[in-house]
Amino acid sequence: MKALRPGIKTLRRSPEAIRLPRGFSFSALAAGIKVSGRPDLAMVEAAAGASAAALFTTNRVAAAPVVVGRKSLRSSHGRVRAVVVNSGNANCATGLSGIQACERVCRQAAKLLGVPAAEIFPSSTGIIGVPLPAEKIEAKLPELISSRATSQSAAVAFARAIMTTDTHPKIASAQLCAGAKPVTVLGIAKGAGMIHPQLATMLVYLFTDVGASPRELQSLLREACDLSFNRMSIDGDTSTNDTVLLLANGVSGAHVKDRNTRRKFSAALSSVCESLAEQIVSDGEGVQHVIRLFVQQTRSKEEALAVARTIAHSALVKTAWAGADPNWGRILAAVGRSGVHINPMHIQIFIGRQQVCRNGMACAFNQKQAHRDLSQPVCEIRVQLGRGRHAVQFLTTDLTADYVRINSDYST
Repeated sequence: MKALRPGIKTLRRSPEAIRLPRGFSFSALAAGIKVSGRPDLAMVEAAAGASAAALFTTNRVAAAPVVVGRKSLRSSHGRVRAVVVNSGNANCATGLSGIQACERVCRQAAKLLGVPAAEIFPSSTGIIGVPLPAEKIEAKLPELISSRATSQSAAVAFARAIMTTDTHPKIASAQLCAGAKPVTVLGIAKGAGMIHPQLATMLVYLFTDVGASPRELQSLLREACDLSFNRMSIDGDTSTNDTVLLLANGVSGAHVKDRNTRRKFSAALSSVCESLAEQIVSDGEGVQHVIRLFVQQTRSKEEALAVARTIAHSALVKTAWAGADPNWGRILAAVGRSGVHINPMHIQIFIGRQQVCRNGMACAFNQKQAHRDLSQPVCEIRVQLGRGRHAVQFLTTDLTADYVRINSDYST
């Protein structure tokens, strides 16, 4: 998204070089949930326990693990020992039996680890409306627990096991120094479709060895998400299973109570979240072009976000981008129906470095160059409203025939 903050070393798209925070171990295996036979069950353990904060889907149809996860965090007062994730089955729209199946898995994992069930955090992703095969998961839990490791390969295996329509794992890390104490932040995510602001079909797990209370983590997590996951969209659909979980085990000896440490940690956390957001959007289902949309000169950030979301969710705009068609009129029309009280005569639109709309009207521009710009894997589009000094950056994509193909036979 924005340029990386100075003083933070962030690694993007290179799992081989990812740094791991101390005190976390990972494992993954195939439990037979996915028809393909690929790995579909994963776990991460914080051996010493961890403070936790989470944000969940805003969809009123929430999956069983979202319901159980919220309840568990309240019961444990924000403490988590392990996270158990399955892919291939969302455990959503499964009624009371879905809740019970999720709780069964948590109880069994807790028994094997010797901790309260409320300290096991569940997540699921996959097809909606299919009963969760809890017995398959329970049968594999002993192996899942015994195979956990603190290696980079184990972390990458975790990232692969939680994938559904993703084409590659999504991992990012950052390091900072709190005095003489090194602190690491690791992020692992999945998501390629049903991506929409206010969290979307994605699972994001953030791990750090800094010390923090659940309350401190919640504030830091919300700030980081507002600058990253809540400023991206692929298709405008909000999933039933969205979860962003942040765990901090304090093993580094540094603590965010220190103002300087908090500032550095907040920057590192935001940088990791921004990297994961970029990776999710770039891996969107059927995506050929990623659009960096800048909405500028608004009276507030809320105005800018309202305009950005309207443009990003317009099927007509997105299909134009799919064809690299510099049809700026569709963008202008989307701005007009955003609900923001704009003056059309103050609107300027740019594709790449070219202005394609001046004062709400056509202006001369090189259409072939605009087509070439939109044909690139990433293109910048700027919309200026001439109302104020606020601005936002928003990540979105085109809408292609491949997106339709992928989602037309997803459950079969």
